Amino acid sequence: MSRISVAVLGATGPIGQRFVQMLEDHPYFEVEGLYASERSDGKRFGDAVKIRDRRFSEETLDTKIRAMDISRISKNAGAVFSGIPSDLAGTAESELAERGVAVFTNAGSHRMDKHVPILIPEINPGHARSVEQQDTYGRGGYIVTNANCSSTGIAIPLSALDRKFGLREVFVSTYQALSGAGYPGVPSLDAVGNVVPFIDKEEEKMESELAKILGGYSEDGFIPADFKVMANCARVPVVDGHLESLILKFDSSPSAEDVASALSGFKGESHSLNLPSAPLDPIIVRTENDRPQPAYDVLAGSPERARGMASTVGRIRESNGYCKMFVLSHNTLRGGAGGSVLNAELFKAKGLIG
Repeated sequence: MSRISVAVLGATGPIGQRFVQMLEDHPYFEVEGLYASERSDGKRFGDAVKIRDRRFSEETLDTKIRAMDISRISKNAGAVFSGIPSDLAGTAESELAERGVAVFTNAGSHRMDKHVPILIPEINPGHARSVEQQDTYGRGGYIVTNANCSSTGIAIPLSALDRKFGLREVFVSTYQALSGAGYPGVPSLDAVGNVVPFIDKEEEKMESELAKILGGYSEDGFIPADFKVMANCARVPVVDGHLESLILKFDSSPSAEDVASALSGFKGESHSLNLPSAPLDPIIVRTENDRPQPAYDVLAGSPERARGMASTVGRIRESNGYCKMFVLSHNTLRGGAGGSVLNAELFKAKGLIG
């Protein structure tokens, strides 16, 4: 199988570095180039690496970073994986799509655009067809987004439970890792021994994005899910892994055992496609009283390429007509670069890229 030539944008940032990790020796994609700002032009990728839990090959470490060049990228790459900040991503990603490039982005600039999907292959693969309504699709270009990192981790279990029991209300409180703020992120004197109960626009993103992800799609646009989402978000002194507390109200009254069974048995519509980065079990249910924890569960998921791509759920219990639980996911893998790579794998499997 010939591999598709791809580029990584924002390669020096935490999401960009995770893109490089996910794309090393990938069966579908071959990295044409790593791109970042002009101040990184000519640097070795290895001199920018901050990831602690991954050993890159010497070839990858010696790869030279290039300054962003839309013309060069559009000539040499059929697709790009974008890890650049949202305030810069909008224009660059639109221009690449105009030039016939498939854009798989972690940035939020286009998430709420009319025909741009916020895609999670296990739960809304049908939303992929929305790109056919984008003005650039006839030229081969389009934009596909993944969700905000705090939305992604809970979207899969929420989808599984909505299908089984019907969701009415979702109350979520997040305990979000420092890496979600980028690098160097939150100043150490603000983070160490502290919890910061504010992340700019995070709660609004969660409430709107989950409605789009878990809703429907027609050629007229996306149809929001009809249940309420209310979010509180905080930053905690953890490197990787967003832990989220969920309190849920259903149309029916399932037991905690029913909920656990629905979660652990969930595979998703894309399971049969055998996507390389898809976890065999997208939801892992823990029965211990004190799990999930970032220290133990942040890299949940198998096979090896899917480490960090599963959501771990624990402490499932009933209380006063509501269901309560905790969910943990890796914010820069499942909630970041890994989510976009999995989206591109879905498009490859569907023949929408190549």
